[in-house]
Amino acid sequence: MFFGFTVRGTAVLAVALAGFAVSCDADRAPAAATAPADGGALGPSDPNPSAPSPTGAPTPPAAGAELVRDAFAGLQATLDDSCTPGNCAYVLGRLDDELHSMDRAMKADPKGPGHFPEPIALIAKLDQELGGDRSTPNLEKHKSLLVGTRDRINTWMQGHPDDYR
Repeated sequence: MFFGFTVRGTAVLAVALAGFAVSCDADRAPAAATAPADGGALGPSDPNPSAPSPTGAPTPPAAGAELVRDAFAGLQATLDDSCTPGNCAYVLGRLDDELHSMDRAMKADPKGPGHFPEPIALIAKLDQELGGDRSTPNLEKHKSLLVGTRDRINTWMQGHPDDYR
């Protein structure tokens, strides 16, 4: 009888597929494990994830930390999004998430947060204006600031291609 049509063959196949799925997921770090509890950017009281080691050499990014290149790709993916009735909450929430992914990636980069002063300052200004309120009404109220922050960071990054290529 063909392997796939026996009860034993089906069980073996199920176990093999389950093992494969577990091994694939083992390489991924949960996003929440690298983000602050509030889901926002690292703040002044947060430890510097890229602080130099006691020897002065930069420390490697934490396991699971997103690369600036990948975070920038996510931010650029929002360039064609538009806030239309029915999807505005999604678009603005996604834009806020991508900006904060970018912020965390820049702060965790081996070059250190000092390499990205303008983008980090822009996101800090955005956070100050949002006042910790990431509700849809508040994001809609600050829509132009969200979009402007994204656009200014995009322009800054275009002038620093070595950081995303």
